[in-house]
Amino acid sequence: MMFASDFAAIVPILCVIAAGIACLLAEALRQPGEQMPIGGLAAIGLAGAGTTAALLWGRNAIGFGVITADSFALFVVLVLVAIGLLTVLFSPALIARDELPAGEYYALVLFGLAGMMLMAMATDLLVIFLALEVLSLAVYVLTAIRRQAIGAEAGFKYFLLGAFSSAFFLYGIAFAFGVSGSTKLDRLGSVVAAEAMNQSPLALVALGLLLVGFAFKVSAVPFHMWTPDAYEGAPTLVAGFMSTAVKAAAFAAFTRVFLSALEPLRPSWAPALWAIAAATMILGTVVGVAQTNLKRMLAYSSIAHAGYLLVALVAANDVGKSAVLFYLLVYGVGNLGAFATIALLGTRDHANDDLDSFAGLSARHPAIAAAMAVFLLSLGGLPPTAGFVGKWYVFSAAVQSGYYGLAVIGVLTSIVSIFFYLRVIVMMYMAPPAEVPAPAAPSRIAVAALAASVLITFYLGVLPGRVVELASRSVATIF
Repeated sequence: MMFASDFAAIVPILCVIAAGIACLLAEALRQPGEQMPIGGLAAIGLAGAGTTAALLWGRNAIGFGVITADSFALFVVLVLVAIGLLTVLFSPALIARDELPAGEYYALVLFGLAGMMLMAMATDLLVIFLALEVLSLAVYVLTAIRRQAIGAEAGFKYFLLGAFSSAFFLYGIAFAFGVSGSTKLDRLGSVVAAEAMNQSPLALVALGLLLVGFAFKVSAVPFHMWTPDAYEGAPTLVAGFMSTAVKAAAFAAFTRVFLSALEPLRPSWAPALWAIAAATMILGTVVGVAQTNLKRMLAYSSIAHAGYLLVALVAANDVGKSAVLFYLLVYGVGNLGAFATIALLGTRDHANDDLDSFAGLSARHPAIAAAMAVFLLSLGGLPPTAGFVGKWYVFSAAVQSGYYGLAVIGVLTSIVSIFFYLRVIVMMYMAPPAEVPAPAAPSRIAVAALAASVLITFYLGVLPGRVVELASRSVATIF
C-alpha cells in the first residue's frame, strides 16, 4: 500500500512519457502519405497527466524521498500541462507548413515536459540536475528541428552555453554535498541552518554556483546572452514553448532550493539576487524597446519578466511565494499566446515576424489582431488582464518586505515596456495594411486554443482570487 502511494507521485510524469513513446511509435509505423492523429496522442497523454495531478491534489506529500508530489509541485505540473496542451493545439499548422516530422516533434515536446515535471517535483539536487538535462536536450533539438542554418546556429549556441551552465550547476551540487554529506534538500537545509552563525566557505561557493546555473535557465542577466538568438532561430511556437515551460520548471526548482534549503543563507544571496533582478528588468526592457523583430522583442520581454519573478523570490514573504506560482501561469498563457499568434501569421518562406509585417493586421485578420492585442496588454501589465494582477502581487510583495527600490524599478520598467507592446498594437490598428505573403487559414483547433488563451487571460485578470488562493496553499506545503 505504501509503495502504491509512493508510485502515484510519478504517475503524471509516466503519462507524459508514455504519450511521447506512443508518438514515436506512431511516426515509425506511419505509411508514406498516411495521416495519423499523433497530436491527439500527445493531447491524451497531457490530459491524463493533468487529471492524475488534480486527483493527487490535497493529499499529504507523497514520493520516493527524492521526488515529492506536494501541492507546490502539482500546481507547477498543472501549469506545465496547460502550456503543453496549448502548444500541442497550436502545433499542427506549424508541422504541416514546415514539413516537420510530427512524431519526433511531439515526442520532444512531451519528453521535455516530463523533465520539467520531474524538476518541479525533485527534492534532491542530483535529481534536479538530471531533470534539467532531460528537458534541456529536448529543447536543444526542438530549437534546430527545422534543420536550417539559422536554426542550427541557434541550437548550437544554446547547447554550448547550456552545457557551460550545467557545469556550474553540477559543481554547485558537488560543493553542497561537501557541506552536508548529502544532495537531499532537507538534509542540506538542516546542515546550513545548524551552521547559520558560522557558515563555511564551501557553502557560499555552492550557493554561488547554484545561483549561476539557475540564472542561466531563467534568462537572468548577465546569463541571458543565448536568449534572443535561440528564440529568433527556433520555430516560433517552439520559442514560445521554451520561454514559458522551461521558465516555469526552472523557477519551481529555484524557489524550492533557495527559499527552502538555502533560506538560512538568505543574508548572503538576497543582495546578489536583488542586483540580478534589477539588472534583468532594466536590460530586458531597455534593449527590448530597440527591437523591430517581434521574436527578439518577446525574447527581451521574457528576460524582463524573469526579473519580475526574481523580485518575488527576493521578497520571499507569503505574498511573494504565491506570486511566483500565479505569475508563472499568467505569463505562460500570455507569452505562449503571443508567440502562437506570430506563428499562425507566418508562411514557409516568410516568417512575417517583423514589426512592419503587422501593419494593418486588424483589417486582414481582425480576430488574430484582437487576440494579439490582449496578450500584449497582459504582458505589459494593463488591467483588466491577468498580467496586471500578476505584477500587482509581485510589487506588493516587494513593498511588504521593504524592497522599495526594487519595486520602483519594476514599476518604471513596466511602464517603459508598455511602449514596445503598444507599438505593435498601433501598427496593427492604425497603420495601412502591409503587403505580406498570406498565411494559411488557421485551423479550428488553433482558433479554439487562441480563444481559450484570451478567456484565461481575462478570467485571471477579473477573478483571480481562486487561483491566487490555490497558489498560496500550494507554497505553504514546502515552507
